[in-house]
Amino acid sequence: MQKNLLEYLEKTAKRIPETPAFVDECTTLTFFGLHQQSRGIGTALGRQLASCNRPVVVLAERSVQMVVALLGVLYSGNFYVPLDSQMPPQRVEALLSQLQPAALIYSTAVEALAASFSGLCPLFSIEQALDTEPDDALLSRCRQQVLDVDPAYMIFTSGSTGMPKGIIVSHRSVIDFTDWFTEAIGITGADILGNQAPFCFDTSVKDLYSTLKTGATTHILPKKFFMFPLLLIRYLHAHQITVLSWSASAFHLVANSGVFEKEVPGSLKKVNVGGESLQAKQLNIWRKALPQVQYFNCYGPTEATVDCAYYPIHREFADTEVIPIGKACANMELFLLDQEGHPVSRGSAGELCVRGSGLAQGYYLDWEKTDSAFVQNPRNPWYPDRIYRTGDLAVEDPDGNFRFLTRKDNQVKHMGYRVELGEIETALNSLPKLQAAVCLFDQTRDRILCIYEGPLTGDEIAAALRPLLPRYMLPNLYHQVDHMPYTIHGKIDRGQLKRTYDENSHKL
Repeated sequence: MQKNLLEYLEKTAKRIPETPAFVDECTTLTFFGLHQQSRGIGTALGRQLASCNRPVVVLAERSVQMVVALLGVLYSGNFYVPLDSQMPPQRVEALLSQLQPAALIYSTAVEALAASFSGLCPLFSIEQALDTEPDDALLSRCRQQVLDVDPAYMIFTSGSTGMPKGIIVSHRSVIDFTDWFTEAIGITGADILGNQAPFCFDTSVKDLYSTLKTGATTHILPKKFFMFPLLLIRYLHAHQITVLSWSASAFHLVANSGVFEKEVPGSLKKVNVGGESLQAKQLNIWRKALPQVQYFNCYGPTEATVDCAYYPIHREFADTEVIPIGKACANMELFLLDQEGHPVSRGSAGELCVRGSGLAQGYYLDWEKTDSAFVQNPRNPWYPDRIYRTGDLAVEDPDGNFRFLTRKDNQVKHMGYRVELGEIETALNSLPKLQAAVCLFDQTRDRILCIYEGPLTGDEIAAALRPLLPRYMLPNLYHQVDHMPYTIHGKIDRGQLKRTYDENSHKL
């Protein structure tokens, strides 16, 4: 029985040691090199840290070196916490104070930033740790202290109160997910993956552990390519990329850029999209340009280990249709509950709940929030049975596929009607000339605000929406922006939009 994620690397490095594992702009690292370097870092950390199963922060540029550091933390018997080096220093400091990590390991590129946190935890240089000769006896002792139910990583996500939530995910959860994901998507050692997601975003887990398990090669795509989509497409083509696991925002960005009118990456075989709602308009642009590709719509909160549902796309969708999030992944269950915690009938809306091996351990140092989100299954009064209430509203269709509707906090009462802002956003995002659109609700003034990116006026948008939505669902205000703000996780930053609106609402 596999107990530790590092077993993927060890088996693959033994089987195909000279095969490239990870590639960035400067470095190509084989599975043998990855195995040796990460064990060196694990040894350096293990000698200095009198701890096991404690958080170790990794602060580095998105690179092959960062992958080595993440795995090195696992070799030390601890779990890794990747942080974005572009984050404001004050935010990093706040997270470190909240986390109280056993150590912080950093790259030379962010040495000055890391040095400013020397009073909060021990610091380790990745470059210096790489010079350490692996100590087999020490690494064996570290491994023996880690069970499959112990943490593998922790990822911070934004919290509704403004304080980030640290979500702890175990080795067992990631092993189960990786075994399912590689089989369901059909990833093999012959594939070449194109990584888009930062390592502090859980979509990257797909690229990282699919590579280690199957012996595929992952190219870490430079962030700058997403500002110049033609360069991105040419890179995918030149390096014969076959599999993409991207955020919906990146997927939509490429579709909206018009780049497929100039060039297409003919080597692509599989594309799975997650993180936010996949829009049919942008999907259709990809499918028209790349009809040979198998597309998957994936859904899952970080609390459920990347994805807990997926939908292989085998039919045409109108631009105005909602694409299903599909059915549960292996060893996971999805079901809907009403506000009182009772199951709802098929075809009725309810809160999407999840149970199974993918459930996270909970929130780091936040027992109250953990107990409110990870609760006893109300359908089971006989023994402990933990579920996660996602806060997402969904409906199950006659085929057993779930369809995401909106966040619970996106359901508002407007003009006496219950309105789902997500339904309005689906209609908006189907309009041909809109690149992106978000709806906010001003409860004080009882009005819906549409914030959009694209060359249309508010009157033109309203006219296009009238055939699609009832009158009471039409936005009351339209505000055009040059570019949508995005979070470090690649999602539209609704919090920033809301703060900007609140600050300027008296002008609108």
